Amino acid sequence: MSSLYSHFDVIVIGGGHAGSEAAAASAQMGCKTLMITMNLNAIGQMSCNPAMGGVAKGQLVREIDALGGLSGIVSDRSGVQFRMLNRSKGPAMWSPRSQNDRALYARIMREELEKKENLYFRQDNVTSILVNDKQEVYGVETQSGQQLLSHTVIVTSGTFLNGIIHIGEKQYGGGRSGERASTGITECLETYGFISGRLKTGTPPRIDGRTIDYSKLEVQYGDEDAQPFSFLTDDLPPAAKQMTCWIGYTNNDVHDVLRTGFDRSPMFNGRIKSTGPRYCPSIEDKINRFAERDRHQLFLEPEGWDTYEMYLNGFSTSLPEDVQYNALRTIPGFGNAFMIRPGYAIEYDFFPPHQIKRSMETKILSNLFFAGQINGTTGYEEAACQGLMAGINAARKVAGQEALVLKRSEAYIGVLVDDLVSKGTDEPYRMFTSRAEHRILLRQDNADLRLTEIGYRMGIVTEERMQRFTLKKENIDKLHDLLTDYSVRPEVYNPLLESRETTPLRQTMKLPKLITRPQISIFDMIEADENLRESVYAITNDRDEIEQLEIRFKYAGYIQKEFEMAEELNKKESMVIPTNLDYTRIKSLSTEGRLKLSKVQPETIGQAGRISGVSASDLAVLMVYLKN
Repeated sequence: MSSLYSHFDVIVIGGGHAGSEAAAASAQMGCKTLMITMNLNAIGQMSCNPAMGGVAKGQLVREIDALGGLSGIVSDRSGVQFRMLNRSKGPAMWSPRSQNDRALYARIMREELEKKENLYFRQDNVTSILVNDKQEVYGVETQSGQQLLSHTVIVTSGTFLNGIIHIGEKQYGGGRSGERASTGITECLETYGFISGRLKTGTPPRIDGRTIDYSKLEVQYGDEDAQPFSFLTDDLPPAAKQMTCWIGYTNNDVHDVLRTGFDRSPMFNGRIKSTGPRYCPSIEDKINRFAERDRHQLFLEPEGWDTYEMYLNGFSTSLPEDVQYNALRTIPGFGNAFMIRPGYAIEYDFFPPHQIKRSMETKILSNLFFAGQINGTTGYEEAACQGLMAGINAARKVAGQEALVLKRSEAYIGVLVDDLVSKGTDEPYRMFTSRAEHRILLRQDNADLRLTEIGYRMGIVTEERMQRFTLKKENIDKLHDLLTDYSVRPEVYNPLLESRETTPLRQTMKLPKLITRPQISIFDMIEADENLRESVYAITNDRDEIEQLEIRFKYAGYIQKEFEMAEELNKKESMVIPTNLDYTRIKSLSTEGRLKLSKVQPETIGQAGRISGVSASDLAVLMVYLKN
């Protein structure tokens, strides 16, 4: 069948968070890109909670932004509340989070995508992938019968592949509420040897905010000195101009009502057989697994500036609608609650990620890339960063260039991709700070210092962003020189130190030594010392730039130790394993090690060492074999 349309460099299937970042990246890099989605009005849709970021997820958004992606900018422009989580802990744990206007987020994402002159859109449903005799993908076929040709294809299907929605004993096909499922792609790929599986996720009911008694809930305000996701965003609104969230709790009465529906729950009656996200369980799962707990925390979150619809975070459920309604009305403050939309669970196809390379390209078919929930992840941020990497590497494949693979010591994105490819997942994978060995190096505050130059070399970072980054870097270097040699005198600093109940100075010392004391901050010192204040502000008054230096000095020992560990890891990462190495020929490998290495086909010795089931002795045998 001939195509009515010209040849594209990149086709992106899906317009969610992964698809949007993938399409934007490849188009920005000069590729003629086509986004195909079943509903053009749903591009950038926040299918579940109206929020971005959070613990470790906020770091991902900052990294996406540093590389030139869109999620950070769109989150800042559509945010209704901003908070920095874990401020009471060390800076490695600080994680930005925004509450967002759901409709505004999608609208701004669409606007940003339409600014890309190389990006085209088509509303259609892809039913099969076109593959030639060399196992190379060269396009797609749609439900309308059109064959659309391209050098590369990126599949970002979210929860739409053979999706089934569950509400109590009712079930029907759908990719999310109100939208049909996508069929054909899974079946097509299985004919080429791909292995698929099923995963589950869920969403809570939406509530009419006018029917809530807020006097029985705790108020949660945004930060006064809110910090943005994007390094291009200059200002965010103060707390007084942000929307509020609210905290409530279930109780034993609520739990008793929920239990009345367990016999009709698809989770407990066998209708749902797939695995859901471990760290975002449904409310029925929580009260079943943690029966000893007499309450669970809930967050009531606004859906946007111009709507009274509210999202009940922590109450995800697939129980029958009548049980949901009765349980809601038993929650303190929800006695008159009106449910706008019921909660539901959705099952969908995914492809276990040992079938992709760290470039996001599949191992079985050349020119085919996977990103997002199709790889077994959960979360907007996890999907978006995969989409960005797939978009970059599809564009580089078109140009005949080597793929970009971020190291575990370079980015949380590198940790996520390496975890998926090396360790696989049989449940929805989400990012945590604990997954990163080098989290003191991978802080949210230094994402641009780690990644923006890489993004610029890839051709995705704009000149405006690069100019701002260069100025910031110069300011930080000047500040570092100033503060490293700055002497602090007892007569200036002892009043501050005594007020903080820390030992006063007996003699002059260098600033980096004093700043290591946990009782004081660089901003305390600037306030106490007029000469320091004038010297610092002559270079910059940017709080983030100044704080960057404080972190470097306070945690210098930890940073140096992690840097040395990362250097050791990078030596192993530089030891490349030949493609398609036949591990059956290496007789000294353990049986489990041989099976796991054959399945994953690691690209480096470092990656091989992270595969579950590959022992230290297996690694030693492999290294000797490669040397010989």
